[in-house]
Amino acid sequence: KMDTTKWSEDRFNEIIKETSTFIKKVGYNPKAVAFVPISGWHGDNMLEESPNMPWYKGWTKETKGGVVKGRTLLDAIDAIEPPVRPSDKPLRLPLQDVYK
Repeated sequence: KMDTTKWSEDRFNEIIKETSTFIKKVGYNPKAVAFVPISGWHGDNMLEESPNMPWYKGWTKETKGGVVKGRTLLDAIDAIEPPVRPSDKPLRLPLQDVYK
């Protein structure tokens, strides 16, 4: 919602700081999270870089494969690593209900 803050870099950095603190408290590494300033209303930084935020130089995040960089929300989504599937283990299905 960067359009509601007039694309303010200070507000974006404030949100990163607050969110990083919360992420640490719940046991995750904030360096493994991509922070992207977007405006869904205007489409800023969703698929393409926005001219409204010239101060934004892109995001970086640490992954198991190394450091990944990008500039848009689409780049951040593409950088998500899928979880490892235990395909070498027996199949398990959750039981929801028993009918008699």
